[in-house]
Amino acid sequence: MSSSAQPPVARVRRLSEHVGQVVRVQGWLANRRSSGKLQFLQLRDGGGTVQGILPRGVVPDDVFKELDALPVESSLELDGKVVADARSPGGHELHVTGVRIVHKAQPFPIGAKEHGPAFLLEHRHLWLRSARQAATLRVRARVIKSIRDFFDSRDYTCVDAPIFTPSACEGTSTLFEVDYFGEKAYLTQSGQLYGEAAAMALGKIYVFGPTFRAEKSKTRRHLTEFWMVEPELAFATLDDVMNLAEEFVEVIVQDVLRDCRPDLAVLERDVGKLEGVKRPFPRLSYGEAVERLKGAGHAFEWGGDFGAPDEEVLTKSFDLPLLVHRFPAQVKAFYMKRDPQDERVALCVDVLAPEGYGEIIGGSERADSLEFLEQQIELHKLPREAFEWYLDLRRYGSVPHGGFGMGVERMVAWLTGNHHIRECIPFPRMLYKIYP
Repeated sequence: MSSSAQPPVARVRRLSEHVGQVVRVQGWLANRRSSGKLQFLQLRDGGGTVQGILPRGVVPDDVFKELDALPVESSLELDGKVVADARSPGGHELHVTGVRIVHKAQPFPIGAKEHGPAFLLEHRHLWLRSARQAATLRVRARVIKSIRDFFDSRDYTCVDAPIFTPSACEGTSTLFEVDYFGEKAYLTQSGQLYGEAAAMALGKIYVFGPTFRAEKSKTRRHLTEFWMVEPELAFATLDDVMNLAEEFVEVIVQDVLRDCRPDLAVLERDVGKLEGVKRPFPRLSYGEAVERLKGAGHAFEWGGDFGAPDEEVLTKSFDLPLLVHRFPAQVKAFYMKRDPQDERVALCVDVLAPEGYGEIIGGSERADSLEFLEQQIELHKLPREAFEWYLDLRRYGSVPHGGFGMGVERMVAWLTGNHHIRECIPFPRMLYKIYP
């Protein structure tokens, strides 16, 4: 390394701020090639990749020779002058003036050849370093920021719901049971019930955290652990919930388009399909959706819940997310309010993403009647004592209220064009998959 004063450390994504300056980039060797007198070192720092051009004679011959055989993923520090070059990745390259090899890596187990999903999942801790995975995680981080910005700027208060719960929220068949000092407890399926309590205290809140479903499913849409944001607002009807969901989805999509273009390019995402995602979105009642399915020659009977094939048929004729509302109460959760115009259906909504990505949001107006909830708890054979605190919300100042839940991974899958949501969380937890 040169004996001159240490240059400032710069991130690859910020190199446009340092054109003409000498900076230090710290990262990992993504690729290299040599022409004998010149070496081209591609260095990634987690935010992007830059090519460093190193002529022979800039560093000692032994270092130049070592670099020529250095394994990928070795860690380096490159000093160099930032030069704008439209042909280079990110639009800049580094004319190297000094190099320090921080660590010489062992041969990397993930090569250029095609690897199967099982192998890549087993090496997930290393596969995260790939350009596609890193780009997906940066989009995920932007989605999370957008979620918080959206609700914080609209006077919602973030409330943390517990991970350990004494009761089910979304049905007893998908609970992870744990021993809680000799008592049965469960990993939360949703923070919604606690969110309702907080909404009665604070008016507008959102719960944001991990949720757990013991679903024995191997589909591309399911994880046993995933992140969900759940806004809840007092004095709200189903129409309020649908309007909020529409605005929320539009803002997230536009935020990602504005701030994540380079990552979407790495992922080869057709952004044209996202650019038109602006309100209003199409809306269908469940009954209208069933008629559409039948009209398309798709076998479906009124009364069932939609599966992935049904959602795909429904969304095929729409370029925008589709809101389907008023599902049969028998296929929805016990806490959903019935439609006074048709007691067979619940005041609920699913938001289905286009391009076959399916449900990204599920929400409803909540039942605000103590008597109705007591009946539902008995009907669903739920333990009354575990829900007494929830029933208190209907005893003391009950109001019309509602909210929804959005799965972060499903939203990220749609925005990034990833086929499977396992790609949209750093370390996926799936049926029979808990390593690493």
